[in-house]
Amino acid sequence: MKTKWSDMSTPVRAGIIAVAAVDAGVRVWALRDLRSRDKSQVNGSKLLWSAGLSTVNSAGILPALYLLRGRKASAADAE
Repeated sequence: MKTKWSDMSTPVRAGIIAVAAVDAGVRVWALRDLRSRDKSQVNGSKLLWSAGLSTVNSAGILPALYLLRGRKASAADAE
């Protein structure tokens, strides 16, 4: 049985909206970072990362994974 939006309590709706907002923000950050990097600075395929970040709804997990593991360390990161 699916729960209707109108049947959810205000705190539950607020939580869903908050998670969606965080996901959107981290997703935009990750996509902008990905687009600004050369392919040599990315672990894996830029095309696959972009497709995944653009289409997979992961509550912020996939963008966080890209930001933590998908980028190769640069000289500026080491300082």
